[in-house]
Amino acid sequence: MNVTQDLSILELISHASLVVKLVMLLLTVVSLQSWYWIFRKAFAIREARARTDQFERDFWSGGDLNALYQSAVNNRHETGALERIFEAGYREFVKLRNQKTLDQATIVDGARRAMRATYQREIDDLEAHLSFLASVGSVSPYVGLFGTVWGIMHAFRGLSNMSTATLSAVAPGIAEALVATAIGLFAAIPAVVAYNRFAHDGDRIAVRFESFMEEFSNILQRQLR
Repeated sequence: MNVTQDLSILELISHASLVVKLVMLLLTVVSLQSWYWIFRKAFAIREARARTDQFERDFWSGGDLNALYQSAVNNRHETGALERIFEAGYREFVKLRNQKTLDQATIVDGARRAMRATYQREIDDLEAHLSFLASVGSVSPYVGLFGTVWGIMHAFRGLSNMSTATLSAVAPGIAEALVATAIGLFAAIPAVVAYNRFAHDGDRIAVRFESFMEEFSNILQRQLR
């Protein structure tokens, strides 16, 4: 086997020690899982943004609130997060308004609390599994580094049985170990980039939800007057 074959990626992986192979396997599985959630989150955030845009256009077009509410109730399985927030708030508003003993502030505050509870559930769902991406981004390099350190220790232990230590003798073992670090970085970098991007997009959507809740609360208060 020549030097080029010895230092090819597949040959390095196949000749690595058992611990290094386990580290590589773990990092590969984690990387594949992180890519799965990256694509899932990308589609989820894009869909949430599109449905939010659509509902805001319908809401601010001057349509009847009762009609919007009935549409949200009838199409509950197809509505977006903002529409579900609106539905929760308006349902509570109608229920409290029918209680003649309550004042205006109590009615609006009850609708706002209902929207806030639904808002929190929607944001939790939108941010689900982001912590996994953050963990992959922060831990994977260290796991890869552990594999590298272990592989280098294994390579130098092999030199103790040799009468003459040369670079050609130790290079394959060190190269095998460095592959673990490379795989760790390959798993970590996309996860970090995706986490930062999704966290930013999620914050922007959350701000839009909060702005809508405040504006809708003002509309409900004006209706009571």
